[in-house]
Amino acid sequence: MVSKLKIRDLTLRDGQQSSFATRMKQSQIDRVLPFYKDAGFYAMEVWGGAVPDSVMRYLGENPWTRLESIKKAVGDVSKLTALSRGRNLFGYSPYTDEIIDGFCRNAIESGLGIMRIFDALNDVDNIKSTVKYVKQYGGIADCAVCYTIDPKYPEPGFFAKLMGKKKLAPVFTDAYFLDKAKQMAALGADMITIKDMSGLIPPKRVAGLIRLFKQHIDVPVDFHTHCTPGYGLASVLAAIVAGADIVDTNIWYFAGGPAAPALELIYLFCKKLGVELDIDMKAVAKINAELKSIRQELETEIFGAVKPLPKEFDVLNDKLPAEIEAEFDRAVAAAKADDEAAAIDACQKIEAYFNFPAPNENVKKAEIPGGMYTNMVAQLKQLKSEHILPKAMELIPRVRLDAGLPPLVTPTSQIVGAQAVNCAIDQMKGNAMYTNTSNQFVNLVKGEYGHTPVKIDPEFRLKIAGVREETPYDTSKYKMQPNPVLENCGGVKLAENEKEVLLLELFPLVAKDFLTKTKCAAYAAAQAEEEARRQAEIEAAKPKFDPITGTVVTAPLPGIILSVDVKVGDKVKDGDDLLILEAMKMENSITATCSGTVKQIFVKPGDAVPTDGNLVEIE
Repeated sequence: MVSKLKIRDLTLRDGQQSSFATRMKQSQIDRVLPFYKDAGFYAMEVWGGAVPDSVMRYLGENPWTRLESIKKAVGDVSKLTALSRGRNLFGYSPYTDEIIDGFCRNAIESGLGIMRIFDALNDVDNIKSTVKYVKQYGGIADCAVCYTIDPKYPEPGFFAKLMGKKKLAPVFTDAYFLDKAKQMAALGADMITIKDMSGLIPPKRVAGLIRLFKQHIDVPVDFHTHCTPGYGLASVLAAIVAGADIVDTNIWYFAGGPAAPALELIYLFCKKLGVELDIDMKAVAKINAELKSIRQELETEIFGAVKPLPKEFDVLNDKLPAEIEAEFDRAVAAAKADDEAAAIDACQKIEAYFNFPAPNENVKKAEIPGGMYTNMVAQLKQLKSEHILPKAMELIPRVRLDAGLPPLVTPTSQIVGAQAVNCAIDQMKGNAMYTNTSNQFVNLVKGEYGHTPVKIDPEFRLKIAGVREETPYDTSKYKMQPNPVLENCGGVKLAENEKEVLLLELFPLVAKDFLTKTKCAAYAAAQAEEEARRQAEIEAAKPKFDPITGTVVTAPLPGIILSVDVKVGDKVKDGDDLLILEAMKMENSITATCSGTVKQIFVKPGDAVPTDGNLVEIE
């Protein structure tokens, strides 16, 4: 056990992302920053993850301004931290070294101190470039080992056993995670994080991993988890007892449930353990007072109803009831004795007393990230197919194994979850599994995301991706996003500097929309009358369609048109690609349902289409 524990505060990034859909406005963040400067956290996670996308998409704010404003307010008191997905950064495809270089340099120049780098496959090759450039520009490379567990496979049937098939040996062993950590340390990692994105790591397991890492790796070890299934608080306590150098927490009103444990509870545990926290808890109380108001604003504005708040508690002055004080003592004793059941029970009673969310039994039973579970539910509701959920959940282990057993973290959790839904729909319609596959699933199986934890069956890869051998992503074919002159906005370039170019590369659709709106706002105000005339001309210029006499290809589900790959007059055959439709964050190739000539095209890139909306007419 360390004598002094460092805290990475997640409130302004992972905290608000986990509980409030990353909707904190800059004005709300500005209200707490003076107190953060006084609090003196070792590190503050404020950027990366969903922040750059969300602040543009939903708030109309500049991500770089977010980072720079926090740095200006906090200075060098706390190291600012961001989360990135290795070579994928924030997207679904690997980027070139040129993009990774520019991103790391600009992030560090804008105030970033620590980059937490993970790969969704735990493929160490995929984090090399980011580690290199973060260190080159003076940042701290925090390499994250993504914690995951082996799926619970169904027992082999009688005939399978007769054919000699056995249950697969465990893949995600302590030796597996230690090997990844050693590789990262050898690569130059300045610290290693055990990143438990699902909250599935129980106290005994994390204590064992912390001890193992400390024994074999000579860099600080951080522990990151969530409270969704009910292990979070007990596991963080166990990590501290086992010798973690840093743990991740949220401040009271943004803690618990899908987020990380509350700092205030960790503070109380550390007092009992004799572990020093070099944090001004009076300043934390001032942050918390503002967070209470901000939380109520977010719940009212975004979610439409105020959820129960944790019980008010002044950690410096309020006295715990005797029975809860006893639970703290019982939890500490259990953690020291590696009594996992007692530690979990005591910690859950503590959280229940303070009115933190109860363990999510659905997520605990499913053994998948809470965000992945809620995304699947939301997608099925959108498709009015909620009844498919049990089948989709049942298929996740098979889909995951077929795809090489990737850890379930963004983006692989979304890819596997969406494909399990596709497979469940296939079976419901009487089709074979994998009749419908997203482009991202195809790329995962092909090898474009990197090396999977277990090898993919070459025949399955041939079936899904058309190749037998693992085929890495070819960054030499990478094409920069178009950067046009905005003629209707005063003739300025869409992206006028390197930071804006990076936004366009990392978030093509969102950044294009954001940058266009930003640059056109002032111009549009001065040209309102001209803009109205221009819009009228655009409406008048919209194409008029002829009566339908042929076969119409329609949208199988709602989405956005990414590209149209044919033109009027083209000859097509049954099965030829016509266009790409983005749905549920996946890219779907829409193909011809008959042979003939393209008569009419009813959509263009960027159009939103409903289920059964007309796309292309062939006759």
